[in-house]
Amino acid sequence: MTASPFPPAQFQSFEEKADPAQVAPRLAALRKAMVEADIDAFLIPRADAHRGESVPPSEARLAYVTGFTGSAGMAIVGTEKAALFVDSRYTLQAPAQTDVTRVDVIEVQGGISAEINRYVRAGGRLAYDPWLHTPAELRDLADKLAGHAEVVPHANLVDLVWQDRPAPPLSPVEFLGHNRSGRTAQDKIAYMRDVLVAEGADAVALTLPESICWLFNMRGRDVPNTPLVLGFAIVPVTGQPILYLDAAKITPELLKGLDGVADIAATSDLDQALAALGKAGKAVIVDPQSAPAAIAARLKDSGARVIEKRDPVLGPKSRKNDVELSGMREAHRLDGIAMAKFLSWFDEEASKGELTEIGIVTALEAFRREEATCIDASFDTISGAGPNGAIVHYRVTTGTDRRLAAGELMLVDSGAQYLSGTTDITRTLFTGAASAEQKDRYTRVLKGMIAISMARFPKGTTGAQIDILARQFLWQSGITYNHGTGHGVGAFLGVHEGPVGIAPRYTTPLEVGNVLSNEPGYYKAGEYGIRIENLVVVRDAEQFPGYLDFETITLAPIDTRLIDMDLLSQDERNWLNGFHARVLAEIGPLVDGKVKDWLTRATAAI
Repeated sequence: MTASPFPPAQFQSFEEKADPAQVAPRLAALRKAMVEADIDAFLIPRADAHRGESVPPSEARLAYVTGFTGSAGMAIVGTEKAALFVDSRYTLQAPAQTDVTRVDVIEVQGGISAEINRYVRAGGRLAYDPWLHTPAELRDLADKLAGHAEVVPHANLVDLVWQDRPAPPLSPVEFLGHNRSGRTAQDKIAYMRDVLVAEGADAVALTLPESICWLFNMRGRDVPNTPLVLGFAIVPVTGQPILYLDAAKITPELLKGLDGVADIAATSDLDQALAALGKAGKAVIVDPQSAPAAIAARLKDSGARVIEKRDPVLGPKSRKNDVELSGMREAHRLDGIAMAKFLSWFDEEASKGELTEIGIVTALEAFRREEATCIDASFDTISGAGPNGAIVHYRVTTGTDRRLAAGELMLVDSGAQYLSGTTDITRTLFTGAASAEQKDRYTRVLKGMIAISMARFPKGTTGAQIDILARQFLWQSGITYNHGTGHGVGAFLGVHEGPVGIAPRYTTPLEVGNVLSNEPGYYKAGEYGIRIENLVVVRDAEQFPGYLDFETITLAPIDTRLIDMDLLSQDERNWLNGFHARVLAEIGPLVDGKVKDWLTRATAAI
């Protein structure tokens, strides 16, 4: 591509972070430490103590040892063999990033693979860092290794051999006003106390940063893509909560912001606080799916009664209030402006055959950064040209950057963090030609997305129950996709948020105020990928008491040139025309010139 008219990307790096050549010496160093510690195998999860989708560089132990940079995975390093366990999203990425002559890449579908037995000798000792694994994970691990090997907690051996480990993050903390949060921290804490009373608990130990940030109406920059402050909190049924942070983060500004809301202590004081709860015989809620096993163990060992319950913040956090929803709609209007500019630019440039995947990401970021309240991407943009679009979680690097040829499909999945809210959108882009097969698959994906958009369902329905609505049209042709149809989305928080979503694994009922993605897809390995994604809000269905439906809040056109019109029903055409009319009505007055002309054409009724 010729010199870019856009400034360099700031939200995303395109460097190849993995170096397979480093795997062998790092495994050797780790094995030496294992011998010295009398350990036969050591577990290395992708997660840190806070279980975030993004981890700071100082916590990227799995990437350091194996080279794998995906958002989920676990390695086991034995004295002679090692394995990297990943899900289906990463079966192509993982082998490309690690040294497959020394690390076996094994696909798993959830939980810990029974094949873990192959990497620790019979009667041996498998060690783990109790701050990086949950009680639920350790029970699963113990079941898999029962009678084969002993599972023991241990100081993290990776940290011992990681000579140039980055420093922990120390970003400033921001507090949200009522005009952005919609509820005071005191009100949220009072709600938490009601939950504690109902559960017969004296306190809850919070370890998820998104829960802590929501509860105290604060945000930070400790990790990429998500505005989080990393820390822990204990919320008692009486008295002020205590927030535990790196001592270097405790500033006068922070103390002032939490005055009358919470006390602040250094993270180094957390162990003593847990022991004190145990000594007093307190009952403490701990989430077995997300809290470090070290916390549960410290409480139990010191005499506390541990109540294993889901983090009580997750439910109310996912039910956005009117102020949060207003902010999310504003974020999507701002994103709609950027997307109109980007899609207009792409239509003009794509047929020239000069665009590259990196150039496309750079352009989209530049259009978003024209808005001063856009502070980050909500995840690394997936920019897949032609066959790269079939790699579901493809991340372009300088080594994989591909030129988009005229006539190829282009898949762009991206999102942004605006001060008002979080966005996530996928569009499959037309470059001048499409085969009959591609149009058929695109239209079936679109029909599934529209089916979710139009769904009406009784209260109590789960995302697992409506997932089939998106897949049915692909199933009719004997095809499907191997990812969820939708995930929860936070309000100026994580772009992936529990506890609700649209996939077989989501069994929590949908509720008013939930924000979800709606993103069916189709992928033909080695040729092309198709995905269409909008965000939707769960709301009460008008004129149907006891029922819910969805409001679509994404405001960007869906390319109608890729549709096989014979496959669309009249109801589906009506939905698409209504959606496009709203996009034009809301975004049209906010753009001008060539962009407005393009938007008018792109939203024309079919």
